[in-house]
Amino acid sequence: MKVAILTIDSREHFRDYQAPEPYFGTAPEALLQGFARMPEVEFHVVSCVKQPVVDAKIAPNIFYHSLVVPGGWARGLYARCVRATRKKLREIRPDIVHGQGTERDCALAAVYSGFPNIITIHGNMREVSKALKAPFFSFATAQTMLESWAIRRTIGVLCLTNYAREQVKDRTPRTWVLPNAVNESYFKMERAKEVGRTVLCVANVDRRKNQNFLIRALDPIAEANGIRVVFLGTAHEEIEYAREFRQLVASRSWCSYEGFKRGEALNEHLRSAGMIALPSLEENCPMVVLEGMAMGIPVAAARSGGTPDLIEDGVTGLMFDPTNEESLRQAVLRILNNREAAEGMSVAAKRRALERHHPEPIARRHLEIYRQALGI
Repeated sequence: MKVAILTIDSREHFRDYQAPEPYFGTAPEALLQGFARMPEVEFHVVSCVKQPVVDAKIAPNIFYHSLVVPGGWARGLYARCVRATRKKLREIRPDIVHGQGTERDCALAAVYSGFPNIITIHGNMREVSKALKAPFFSFATAQTMLESWAIRRTIGVLCLTNYAREQVKDRTPRTWVLPNAVNESYFKMERAKEVGRTVLCVANVDRRKNQNFLIRALDPIAEANGIRVVFLGTAHEEIEYAREFRQLVASRSWCSYEGFKRGEALNEHLRSAGMIALPSLEENCPMVVLEGMAMGIPVAAARSGGTPDLIEDGVTGLMFDPTNEESLRQAVLRILNNREAAEGMSVAAKRRALERHHPEPIARRHLEIYRQALGI
């Protein structure tokens, strides 16, 4: 079988055009780890970039193709990316095309590829737009329209959670539920011997991720309980919510904002974290939750979106109401003040992550889904 994977090259996302090898989001990276163990299948990863980059082979059975498409893609609703991808796919001639994500061009390029295709929804753009209260003439609303267009025209949608499936099951011919894989390195990564009472929140700062609620909820207990909260993620100054966030952090000695981190810089924060907190109003399959579970870091997350699919409350982590401050406070204190219970949840979470999110079984299940989509 020959499979084409359409995904975003992070060198484009970070304008890191000089990097010698392609790299991708954490979920596609983990999936490719699994695909590399399937020598019987030939995979072709295709990404659009605005400037030339190096096309390096990812694995013996995984080939990478960058398509240089300059200019503003969104203004043309990604039409140039779609055309360039279609042309490349005619050369590759895959049995099936898999569009990774509906946020940009990948899903559209898949459905207009001229080949059998499925798409994965990473962020439910319709629900994201609602959570952000996006105006009608906004980029988020345009993404929602493109997502809906793609969903109706593909063979089927791979949903990371049952929550995502409920959002799309009436708008697409077929659905499958399969969560993200986690990079193998997280299962092997050791935490610091002394982790302290640091609460780590990893997410780009916006209304949907709900960081300001987290700060205000912990106001009455943080200093008295020796809690330190570290925020990682991008906080754009032009967003009013992010400006308010910066002011809240600056006025509290127990809060710090360290900006966006990835790779080893992010891993250092994860190793030393006492716990992870994710107060989002809308999520599908948040990777920081899965990565924290794989590392054995206690996790408290909002009971919203697809997150309840990932955490068994009181067994592999704790859940709280993202609109109720007392609910959040109790979850944080239960983890930080009861290390024995927290350790028990961490051990169970690590075991669950190994069973459900290791790259190899997730990749094998993808291959089964491709065959089902093709009817073979």
